[in-house]
Amino acid sequence: MSRSFQGRSIIPGNIVGKVLVTRSGFNSLASFYQAMLTNAKEAICSDQDNKDLYGKNLTNKIICLPKTIGSTSAGATWDRVAYMGIGPKAMLFSQPIDPLAAAGLLIGEAWTENTIYAVDQLGDEFLEYVWEGCIIEVQENGLVTVT
Repeated sequence: MSRSFQGRSIIPGNIVGKVLVTRSGFNSLASFYQAMLTNAKEAICSDQDNKDLYGKNLTNKIICLPKTIGSTSAGATWDRVAYMGIGPKAMLFSQPIDPLAAAGLLIGEAWTENTIYAVDQLGDEFLEYVWEGCIIEVQENGLVTVT
């Protein structure tokens, strides 16, 4: 049984992938810090404060989250993650995306070949419905289908 949610497409694209879910804020710098520091080929979440994602491989996953948290380094972090090719396939936000994350993801898309798709405003019900390992299809218009 599948269920669809309509969000706002920030960086549009048509993709399918496996899901990781966090129900707490996602700290971009803390999550990717170790991978960026070591020039890793994949990003293992290094944010010890995020119990949902810590130690999990973020590369090529669809990350479902309420919002990002952290400092002004978020934009530069997303640009670097895209440049290194270690980012997730997509970031799906239940709440509105914050301007720093949006700017970083947009810069990463413009300056690299590694697009990280983004949809926001999917709603709290979306985040309650998704589970780790499920498959999600994202459409260009912001329609997200969970199967």
